Formats: sequence, structure tokens, C-alpha cells
Amino acid sequence: MRPIMSERELDVGWDLARSAGPAMAGVAMEGFRDRASTGCDMRIFARPAVTVVIQFGDSPLTVEDPGGQSAVDGLVAGLYPGIRRVHAPRVECVEVRISPIAAYRLLGVAPTDLAATLIGPADIWGSAAPLLREQLAETATWAERFAVTAKLLADRESTRTADPEVAACWHRIVADKGDVRVRELAELTGWSRRRLWSRFTAQVGVTPKRAAMVVRFRHAFDLLTTGRSPANVAVACGYSDQSHLHREVSAFAGITPGALSAP
Repeated sequence: MRPIMSERELDVGWDLARSAGPAMAGVAMEGFRDRASTGCDMRIFARPAVTVVIQFGDSPLTVEDPGGQSAVDGLVAGLYPGIRRVHAPRVECVEVRISPIAAYRLLGVAPTDLAATLIGPADIWGSAAPLLREQLAETATWAERFAVTAKLLADRESTRTADPEVAACWHRIVADKGDVRVRELAELTGWSRRRLWSRFTAQVGVTPKRAAMVVRFRHAFDLLTTGRSPANVAVACGYSDQSHLHREVSAFAGITPGALSAP
């Protein structure tokens, strides 16, 4: 599961597929199969997207957090799900990454319900979740699996949409790679800081400041995992200094920048 693993190259025993094009605006899909049955041990990192993982093979995912372990057949993680580990003896899954602006429309759950927690696909899709797992297991190709998943999303799409001002703020945060101040976002919308804070949090699931931190962290994460030095990344991503980078990477990933950049 590349989005919730280190961005290192996957082992040759893994089968990785990507959807040829966006199934709908703000949605991307990938498929993963552990052909060698070597198992996996992954950290869940903060990411500027809502991530839905549907495990359709016979092996459950085991999620480990400070409260213990639980076996699940999938998970839904918001922008800041907290630091957790996922283990599985074998992985066969479809992973859907949804922009928080699209997630507000596509997922039948309040974005704030995804803050600092993990839930399962059944919590958002009910009885459709196990049916989707069966369909994915019975389908022969990744293209067909992506189509089945996209149909479920389309069938459950709601009419609610994020405020244009909230969407504009999110796109500005992404365009600036998180290096933007809340004052600038308030000026962009013409709203008061208080109204921006309230509406953005209700529709994205985290505050504008937290969203910017997550986007900047992910940019730093991607650079670190290419081997760039923490000092270089701190400057490139707009952190005040290397200590600032260290604090945020440790908070969001549970690992130091040096460890991420090591070969």
C-alpha cells in the first residue's frame, strides 16, 4: 500500500496497479497484491487525502495503536489519522485516495469523524462494504476492480458540496505545498478567521492550520524518502529550521527525518 508505506520501491513480489485515469474528480485508485505472501508491516502516515483501503483477500489487516490491536477487512483514514501500524500476512486490496473536497460529497460521514481516528468501510457504506469485498475478490482484473469501486462511489454520491471558499482554500494550500498562513486564506475568502476556521473544519475534517501542516509534512516526507538531507528539506519546505522539521515529521510519522532520508 504505497500511500501508507514508505515511498521506497516495493519488493519485486508485489503486484501494483494504478487506475488509468481518474474515476471521478478528486479520486485516485491503486491496487496491491502480495504475490510472494511475504506479508507487510506498514506505518500509517498523515496524508492530504482521505484514504479508503478495501482488503478483499483472505487475510485480515491488523491495526496496532496505543490502545491495542484489532483485525479489520479495511480502513478509512482522514488527513491526520494518528500514528498507527498495519500488519498482514498477505495483502490484496484496492486503495482509494480522495481529496477532502471530494470526500465531503462522496463519503456518507462527517469529515470531523475521521479526525485522529480510523474507521472501517462498513462504517461509511454499511452492507455495501462486504458486498464490494466479494465483488473485488471475484473480479479478474484490476481495471474491473477499479470500475466496481468507482460505481459504488458514484451510486452513493450525495448532493452536498463544499463551500466554494473552502474549496479555494484547500486548493491554495495544496498549490503552496502547505507553506501558507491562515491570514492569507481568510483574505482569499473574505471571511473572518473564525468563520473560515469553523466552515473549513466542518467540511475538511481538520482546521486550516492543521491541513497546511499535513500538506507541508507530506511534501517534506516525499523529499526525504528520495534521500535529500533534512537540512535541505527544511529549507525547501519552508520550515523555520531543521528542529522545526524534526518536530513535525516526528509528530506526523513517528520517525525522524534522518531515518526517512537514510538509504
